Order: sequence, then C-alpha cells, then structure tokens
Amino acid sequence: MLGNHPLGIYEKALRPETNWAVFFAKVRALGFGFVELSIDESDLRLGRLDWSEREIISLRRAAEDASVRIQSICLSAHRRFPFGSADEGIRLRAADIMRRAINFASICGARVIQLAGYDVYYEAHTLESERLFLDGMVWSAGVAAASQVMLALEIMDTEFLNSIRKYIPIRDHVRSPWFRVYPDIGNLTAWGNVVSDELELGITDIVGVHLKETKKVRKDYPGQFRDVPFGTGDVNFRKCFQLLEKSGYAGPYLLEMWAPPNGDDTAAVSKAKEFIEAQFRSAMRQE
Repeated sequence: MLGNHPLGIYEKALRPETNWAVFFAKVRALGFGFVELSIDESDLRLGRLDWSEREIISLRRAAEDASVRIQSICLSAHRRFPFGSADEGIRLRAADIMRRAINFASICGARVIQLAGYDVYYEAHTLESERLFLDGMVWSAGVAAASQVMLALEIMDTEFLNSIRKYIPIRDHVRSPWFRVYPDIGNLTAWGNVVSDELELGITDIVGVHLKETKKVRKDYPGQFRDVPFGTGDVNFRKCFQLLEKSGYAGPYLLEMWAPPNGDDTAAVSKAKEFIEAQFRSAMRQE
C-alpha cells in the first residue's frame, strides 16, 4: 500500500516462473497486493487470449491462493494489430483481440484493461488512421460495457497521445462511462508536460496511475521512456503524489518497470519499491 492506495506491480517487472503459484508467491513476498498482467504483441502472450475458461480460472485461483489480485491488464497487443491500420485484416484482428481480452478480464477478475494509445505504430499516422482508431474505441467501449470492464487509455511514448489534454477529445468522442484514462507519470514528464496541470485536468477520469521513471525529450535527445532506474530520471514523484492526494485521487498505483536481463529481479523491484514509498512519505510530510 501507498498510504490508503493499493500498490501493484507490472508482470514484466519480474521474470517468468515455472508456474503461476511461484510467481504470485513472489509478488506477495515483495509486498504488492495486485499484479497488472501483460498481453503484449508477442505470440506467447497473445496466446493467452486462446485459453479456455478453465485455464483462466486456474490463473485467478493461483493469484487468490497467494492473496494477490489480478486487478488490471496491460493490453499492448494493439501496437502490432492497431485499430488505425490501413489493412482491414489487421483491423479485424484488433477487434478480435479486444473482444477476447475483455472476456479474459471478465473471467480472471481484472477490473481495468489499459489500452495503448496508438492509432498505429508500425505504419505512418494519417487522418484516416486517426479516424479508424476513434471508430475502434467507440466499438470497444460498447463491448466493454456489456461485461462492465473498464477500458483506460495510457498516455504513451509517442506524440499521438502524449498528454491527458489529448485524451479529452477522444473521451468526448467515445462518450462511455467505460472509457477513461490511465496516465503514466513517467511518459507525461518525458514529453515536457506540466504534469500537475495534466493530472488536475484529468483527475475525475483517472482509474489508475503508472509509476515509472523517465528522462525528458529535448531538442538533441529523444528522451528515455523505459529502463531508467528510479531516482536517476526527471520525474518529480513527490510533487505528483502531492497533487493527486490534494485532488482526492483514491485509486491504485502501479509500479512499472522491466526485469533486468541479468541480476536479481526481486532485488531491483525491492529497491524501486523502497524509493517510491520514501517519495510518498516525503510528499505526505510536505503537504
């Protein structure tokens, strides 16, 4: 917990284990209450969408046995199969992925599916790709509503959706209570936003907050959006915590990082968690 807020960990922060029971036991031992599961563009994780209901229930029970929740899913598979693609076949695959992901979330108990805010990623952005993306979001929100699963756009590492200010017109177009925003304060910072203004603008729409360290984009530097050790980047975590607390944010926080290719993943996560907890305590003392 961070104060009264549930604190979760991104699945990819820890290395895969031989079975889910071992993985969730490690999550619990590290002091996290929930996991954000990853369904990314890899064939391996996309394959989870083909699991039977029995397999998904088995996953949920493994988490429950360790007193851990699968509270959210990071659905980044649409980077490979985007709704804004010029290829109709890819758009149909995007819709199929969304439908299956919503079903997966409904069975495993995940309350929120975080969507990657890309109209396209491996194709060129056009006005048509943007239009197709918006159509896809409207359709997706309708499917999510039927299962009462929340969809939430992440503020991303590309310019298409690099601020909450850019999310607002998308929300107004979609017009659904099941479509909201899940900001990454690292990405907000890296793009040079006034992060306090952005969080204040979106406070009534924020269903979760990613805690990630980043380095800012500059004229001669593309920024760094991942694998920045906590405390070595440009994110002012204390100020973000203060603003969110003052604004009445009551939702969860999610520690987003990636397991190091070498070395102890649990040690890396423990160090990051200690840093975040210290930043939160400092922010509360300075209120």
